[in-house]
Amino acid sequence: MLYQMKFRLSRIIHKIWDFLSLFLNLRVGGFLVAAFTVWLFAKIANEVLEKETQAFDRSTLLILRHLHTPLLNQVMIGVTALGQPSALLIVTLSLGIWLFLKRHRPEAIALAIGAVGSLGLNYLLKELFRRARPPIWEHVISVTQFSFPSGHAMMSLVVYGLSAYLLSNRFYRWRVPIFSFSILLILAIGFSRLYLGVHWPSDVAAGYAAGIAWLMACILELEISRRRR
Repeated sequence: MLYQMKFRLSRIIHKIWDFLSLFLNLRVGGFLVAAFTVWLFAKIANEVLEKETQAFDRSTLLILRHLHTPLLNQVMIGVTALGQPSALLIVTLSLGIWLFLKRHRPEAIALAIGAVGSLGLNYLLKELFRRARPPIWEHVISVTQFSFPSGHAMMSLVVYGLSAYLLSNRFYRWRVPIFSFSILLILAIGFSRLYLGVHWPSDVAAGYAAGIAWLMACILELEISRRRR
């Protein structure tokens, strides 16, 4: 009887310790990453407002202009389409429904919150800064909203990043290919926006910074709530 009580107490202590370790690691690590990216976004935004990035932004786009070919134009148009809200909506709904049917409802909800939240946050930031699109050359794709920060960079990082995180938890052996593919896709989408001349480099950098901050917030909330259950 005494042995059983000690065994149960030991298991309870280990569970509490595991929870505290995870909570502290996620809380401290996630907070540091989120805090750094928020600071980075603020720094980029301040330099944009002061027009300190204008020379670098313009010279970078002019360099990329020399890379243009008809074939590469079509490739970049296809890549940038993967960061469109419609494409991200399809990914979110497909993965969300699959997670919901597998009874992983907290993950499905986190994915939905991440996608919708990034869309809303990006819209608010664009309206706040109201930066014009680069007028260096005629755009080959249609763009209507303001430029800063890049919605494609921010939203693709959140949706594809969170999707990779959720899938890697379900298919642990494939975590390296999953994360590698997601990172390459996110970077390719950001590059396509520069290649097509619809964003300044500082727009894309700020989009990534804001996206990482929101992504970390979503992952942190998901893991802590899941651990509590």
